[in-house]
Amino acid sequence: MSNPKPIRKPNLYFERLMATIATINLCFVIFDLSYVPWRDFYLRKIPQVTQTYDPIKGIEKHRETQQYLDKVNALAEQVSQTGLTSPQVNKQLEELRRLSNEMIEGNPFAAVGKSGTLERIKNRMRDRINNNSAKQAFATFWSQPYLSKKGWIQEINFFNKNIRPLIATNYYRRIGENGEFLDNFWLIDLPFVAIFALELSARVIYVKRRHPGFSWLNAIFWRWYDLFLLSPFLRWLRIIPVVVRLDQARIVNLQPISKQINQAIVANFAEELTEIVVIRVINQVQGSITRGEITRWLLQNEKIRPYIDINNVNEIEAIAGLLINTIVYQVLPKIQPELVALLRHNIDSAFHQVPIYKNLQTLPGIGQAQTQISEQLATQITTNLYNAIVSAVEDPIGAKLTGKLTQSFSQALGSEMQKKHVLSEIQTLLFDFLEEVKLNYVQRLSQEDIDQIIEQTRQIKSIQNSKFKIQNSRLGSGE
Repeated sequence: MSNPKPIRKPNLYFERLMATIATINLCFVIFDLSYVPWRDFYLRKIPQVTQTYDPIKGIEKHRETQQYLDKVNALAEQVSQTGLTSPQVNKQLEELRRLSNEMIEGNPFAAVGKSGTLERIKNRMRDRINNNSAKQAFATFWSQPYLSKKGWIQEINFFNKNIRPLIATNYYRRIGENGEFLDNFWLIDLPFVAIFALELSARVIYVKRRHPGFSWLNAIFWRWYDLFLLSPFLRWLRIIPVVVRLDQARIVNLQPISKQINQAIVANFAEELTEIVVIRVINQVQGSITRGEITRWLLQNEKIRPYIDINNVNEIEAIAGLLINTIVYQVLPKIQPELVALLRHNIDSAFHQVPIYKNLQTLPGIGQAQTQISEQLATQITTNLYNAIVSAVEDPIGAKLTGKLTQSFSQALGSEMQKKHVLSEIQTLLFDFLEEVKLNYVQRLSQEDIDQIIEQTRQIKSIQNSKFKIQNSRLGSGE
């Protein structure tokens, strides 16, 4: 990854200020998006938050459930004044039984998607009374005989601890003229949007002046990610410009994450590209084999497709000449002792196979003479053969004759191969061999080698960046 351009300090301070403002705005957006799902938590743990933010979301206490809780409060007050067995308490218990039936039948929790809360209330009351009917369980609970038997203090504490908090979570949310739930978050968001709009306008004007050829649309898309800060829809996408700004302002270093993401993208892309390129090349070679172009090229038949020469050099002849010179002048002199030893061994074997020589071995000095003769013959033959090869290579006439021999050999081989239908079989074998390469090795290449290639590329980039930093430090120090 290339080094980012250095930012001057005044610009860096401004970038950090705007990144901080964008981060604060994103925090407000996340809180707003999570407020309704998390309202029960705020209501239990931080009720001051719900008191402040409920009006912004158009949330009010639900009249039916709030009336129910108010009746329970009035009952508790009446019991403390007149006792549990008074007629006034009996009348209020009858009212609570009626309200309980209405709550179960009407389900005031459904409007805001909290029907599950009502089910939890019913289940807890069923378990408390040990009755499968929720209506009968509430009727029993709000009765003088039950409360007298179980104890008023114990049962009202149960209600306040297990039932009241669930009923209190219910609310009513007003509907706007657009048919959606009322949401005044835009009042909080508007100052931030205004700041981001002014900043984007200034940046667009700056980009337009630096690049006069740009259209206004191109200048705007120069900072395309900032458009998310202005959109009233899908506000959660503001995380994109916030992350970019934090990285640009050097508040958060996202280079390692960016490197991993780029590597994953490049690896996937390179894998697909490798398979496509290699398979395409193999398909082209197979097509050339099927059409016989490779055979005609080997036989130097250029009538089908003209051969394009870029340097007026026959590369095959040049390569052959280079190989011959390397073998003759570099390789053969180094392996000459081994050739002499091999030839001497063959000569000795030939001597031992002659019957007369076996009889002569009994004479004194014959064995030593045979060894000297073998060594001299081997050395002489090797030297003469090497000199003959060197002379043939250096002799222009010999080289010309060798070229004619090679050409005649190629023509004769091609002619004989066509006569015996060997060529078609070779084409079929080559075609099948390339198909096996595609099936067995191309996928392995794309999977195994790509990671290694990317790692090598990363190492090269790291070395280049290190050299770049060293050069910059030297220039900065005036060396």
